[in-house]
Amino acid sequence: MARAALSAAPSNPRLLRVALLLLLLVAACRRAAGASVATELRCQCLQTLQGIHPKNIQSVNVKSPGPHCAQTEVIATLKNGQKACLNPASPIVKKIIEKMLNSGKSN
Repeated sequence: MARAALSAAPSNPRLLRVALLLLLLVAACRRAAGASVATELRCQCLQTLQGIHPKNIQSVNVKSPGPHCAQTEVIATLKNGQKACLNPASPIVKKIIEKMLNSGKSN
C-alpha cells in the first residue's frame, strides 16, 4: 500500500503543474478579452482628415479632451460602416458639427 502511495506521488506534481497551466491560460484569455478597455485610455485619432462630404456621414461623435487624450477628437461614422477621424479645427468639420447639432435640436 505504501508503494502505491509513493508511485502516485510523482504524478501529483505533474497534475498540479497541468492545473496551474490551465489556470494561467484562463486568466490570460480573460485579460485579453478585456484589452479593449486599455485602448480607450489613449487618443483614438492619430491622423485626421480635413473634411469629408456630409452625405457620406451617418453620425458624428465628439470627444472632449480629458485624461485619455489632451485634444478634442471628432470621429465620424460613415454610411459604409467605416470610422474616420476629422480635424476639429477645420472649417468644414466645424460646419458639419454645427449642422449635426442643429438637426438634433429640431427633432
